[in-house]
Amino acid sequence: MALALAPVLALALPAASAHAATGVFTYVYKDPYGRVRTGLLVDPESRRCHPLPGAIQEYLPPAHSPHNGTSSAATVFTGPDCTGDHFTLRPEGGHGSERLKLRSVRFA
Repeated sequence: MALALAPVLALALPAASAHAATGVFTYVYKDPYGRVRTGLLVDPESRRCHPLPGAIQEYLPPAHSPHNGTSSAATVFTGPDCTGDHFTLRPEGGHGSERLKLRSVRFA
């Protein structure tokens, strides 16, 4: 009897959801034509590396001026795969200036 219920219970239990930092993380970058743009990540998944669109390629300048409006601490990295020098921005308002260069971010 217990074995017969196992498949039913497996279907009834919710799948584990991915944890996400709620809120918006923004940054500034230049597109390939030199125009200044604002990039954003909305409710980004936690504990995974997020390469920043517009700043991933080495031939483009890195992004800068990050603002962490999420519920989790955000560690920004100079490399595109969460490598290189890093700096942590506090949740809900942590930010950096134009001097803080970044190509990827990971949320706690």
